[in-house]
Amino acid sequence: MYVASLSLTDFRSYPAVELDLEPGATAFVGPNGQGKTNLIEAVGYLATHSSHRVATDAPLVRQGAGRAIIRSVVVKDDRRALIELEINPGRANRARVNRSPVPRPREALGLLRTVLFAPEDLALSKGDPSERRKFLDDLLVARAPRFAGVRADYDRVLKQRNALLRTAAATRTGRRRGSRRQDDDSAFAAAGAGDVMSTLEVWDSHLVRHGAELLAGRLDLVEALRPLVAKAYATLAPNSAPAGLEYRGSADEDRADDTLSTDVPTLGINREDLAERLRVGLAEVRQAELDRGVTLVGPHRDDLLLTLGELPARGYASHGESWSFALALRLAAYDLLRSDGGDPVLILDDVFAELDDQRRRRLTDIVAPAEQVLITAAVPADVPAQLAGSRFDVTEGSVSRVR
Repeated sequence: MYVASLSLTDFRSYPAVELDLEPGATAFVGPNGQGKTNLIEAVGYLATHSSHRVATDAPLVRQGAGRAIIRSVVVKDDRRALIELEINPGRANRARVNRSPVPRPREALGLLRTVLFAPEDLALSKGDPSERRKFLDDLLVARAPRFAGVRADYDRVLKQRNALLRTAAATRTGRRRGSRRQDDDSAFAAAGAGDVMSTLEVWDSHLVRHGAELLAGRLDLVEALRPLVAKAYATLAPNSAPAGLEYRGSADEDRADDTLSTDVPTLGINREDLAERLRVGLAEVRQAELDRGVTLVGPHRDDLLLTLGELPARGYASHGESWSFALALRLAAYDLLRSDGGDPVLILDDVFAELDDQRRRRLTDIVAPAEQVLITAAVPADVPAQLAGSRFDVTEGSVSRVR
């Protein structure tokens, strides 16, 4: 798989830009702040419908414009597909495939698959659990786009359940707590105080159903990633302790066995068991949820525990080990997507400048065989000679091919 063309309209700093790309390595070179990362961000957004730099869509639209458009021709197995995505902050985005509208943008997911590594990825090993949850869920959707719907359903139920819990907390205390919006409990306006508990049980069942589905997908994914992460980390940091992964569920935080895994990943996960663990976990924190007005158990509070030997990487890994672990997660994702069929597009955003010579050589050896690698760098010397393919210079928003 490779991106054959990229066209942007009012995306970030670009009023308009059109690029023809090729398989192999392509480097976008220029000083910081000139717009090179905006180009690969657009490719990543087209694949995942999210940015690796910001959490909302508004910064993606050029100042003064009402929308941004990303168009790309993607080639896989000699078949070409034109993907178009219209970004509308505050409104629904729209997508077209081969010039035909699709009912929902997420139906275009999977046509382009990317693995992107950027300096922000250091948060995978050093940051909050939300960073690792997003890593898992984005990869889950890349492998099986139907999980975009599962995740959306879970997020919707979680929002409604939290609104009900805020209503319950306000009823119990006689005042509004933690709410800044009048419509926080609009979905439950018809429910009187005496009906709150019965309504909560209904939302419990929805949360358990969608949560168990999402949890099962994550656990299968962790099992598949574990040996690939260990292999990639050992290649990047052969003198370090071995890297490991464990999934830590919020439903099991107070139990001796607080990590979830499967013994036979090829047979799948027992969703009924996972649903029961969620039900039990919700029951155990019911009083705390009513007091605090927030859902305390579910996939939205889980974590992926990264270990080096017997120690957690977070707090114990050196800076170099943290970089190697974050990179190993991305390389493992790349290998996993390859095993599903076809190379994803590999994107390295200003990565080589962050690595020492030894890790730079090892990373270059790993990524060089990829069907397409997109690289950003501040200076040409930051691009390894082994990845010297096509090159574009990016200066003050102007993108020009170096002949």
